[in-house]
Amino acid sequence: MSENNIAVKTELLTKKFGKFTAVDQVSIEVEKGEIFGFLGANGAGKTTMIRMLCGLLKPSDGKASVAGYDVYKQSENIKKNIGYMSQKFSLYDDLTINENIEFYGGIYGLSKEIINSRREKLLDQVGLSDIANTMTRDIPVGFKQRLALGSALLHDPPIIFLDEPTSGVDPEARRGFWDLIYQTSEEGKTIFVTTHFMDEAEYCHRLSIMRDGKLIALDTPGKLKAQYGKDNIQEVFVEIVNGE
Repeated sequence: MSENNIAVKTELLTKKFGKFTAVDQVSIEVEKGEIFGFLGANGAGKTTMIRMLCGLLKPSDGKASVAGYDVYKQSENIKKNIGYMSQKFSLYDDLTINENIEFYGGIYGLSKEIINSRREKLLDQVGLSDIANTMTRDIPVGFKQRLALGSALLHDPPIIFLDEPTSGVDPEARRGFWDLIYQTSEEGKTIFVTTHFMDEAEYCHRLSIMRDGKLIALDTPGKLKAQYGKDNIQEVFVEIVNGE
């Protein structure tokens, strides 16, 4: 993998909290435009890993770069070059869709001209143009997640972190959301996604599976299924996570 094509790279990345090791010597390389899945049971270290990569938590040891910036010395640059969407809807129900876009554009430090120039394209991209003046509290959960993704993309970051983005969303809306993820990836953006839905994990270009802070599997969904002789990622995940 060419260094120029790497969006995220870690080498023996480690995070300890006292005597507890939350992330234990994890090494990965993620290509630009890749949809990279983080899987693991609760407490496996996924959230700690993402917090380090987002520049929110300094590692205890190892190396890591995100969008070419060092996680130790350039965390502010990292924050400007990533989008983040949490599993819990974090926008404002008492604002319209348009007003939420304007509000988050201001947080990102964008001028009104840039916000206005990007808003129409983004709302069209996430399928919300026709209801842009609707109060956010009045739209379905699936549409709220679309709005959250649009807000995370507003400042045009090269890397997006999606933490359980379809939690609480019905299956049809989840499929539509993944269509948006693919579209975003095809535009050259790198997508990091955590999910508890194993059918969604099948959509990722590659999957990493963590257990007890360690990276214990990393490959494409197809190769992981072939390696473990399983029909689906759910069965692969159960075997890996419950294995010795």
